[in-house]
Amino acid sequence: MIFCVHFLTMKRSSISKGVVVKNECDRQIDWELRPGGMLVQKRDVGDGSSRAMIKIKVSYGSYHHDLTVPAQSTFGDLKRVLAQETGLEPKEQRLLFKGKEKDDEECLHMAGVKDMSKVILFEDPASKERKLEEMNRNHGILKAYEDVAKVRMEVDKLSEKVVALEATVRGGAKVADKDFLVLTELLMAQLLKLDSIEANGEAKVQRRIEVRRVQSFVDTVDSLKARNSNPFSNSGNAVSVTTKWETFESGVGCLSAPAPLQSSTKITQDWESFD
Repeated sequence: MIFCVHFLTMKRSSISKGVVVKNECDRQIDWELRPGGMLVQKRDVGDGSSRAMIKIKVSYGSYHHDLTVPAQSTFGDLKRVLAQETGLEPKEQRLLFKGKEKDDEECLHMAGVKDMSKVILFEDPASKERKLEEMNRNHGILKAYEDVAKVRMEVDKLSEKVVALEATVRGGAKVADKDFLVLTELLMAQLLKLDSIEANGEAKVQRRIEVRRVQSFVDTVDSLKARNSNPFSNSGNAVSVTTKWETFESGVGCLSAPAPLQSSTKITQDWESFD
């Protein structure tokens, strides 16, 4: 009989130590020896169950949450419940009880948390800073999109003027040089606006597309200006000039427009000298 008691005492000691290693929350659990030699957990009077629930008041800024959790839960378990209530991931949470921050592995009842105890929740500063940076980055991208869209609207209006100018020049009408200059300056002003926009990602791609678009309009205006200054540069007028000069039966028909005019004057003077 003495041997059995000694064996049970050793068994009780080994079980108690083993529980401490596996579950920190069971460190203060008492054990009792039941008739027949069975070692079981000792229940508290009035507990009625090892799964007793407690109500905890959690304060998060100006918000308050009432949560009901098992008494032997850990603060990590509490964070997982709070994640559903607040939207904060467990790794983004910090919990304070009686002015001290608690680790995830620490148990509620071991820390003294009881029914109707108050716990304070605040967001991890590093996580909060990351969210702020991401929000600013998203705001910057959105603003870049809006700025590029505003420039695009202005360029659309200018593109209509470019089309109208091209139709006028191709129709053979003479256009004042200042009209080309003003339109070019307006297009260049839009290029400066695009250059001042700080954009990343897709917004940067949209800005680059619009820059190329404006540059193409500038090139078109320059081409129209050159054509307006030299109306004989197109193929239709070139044929007409050649045909006209061929009537003099001279070799000047293949020259540019100004050269034949000078030659014509000389020919007239030569005929007068023969008179």
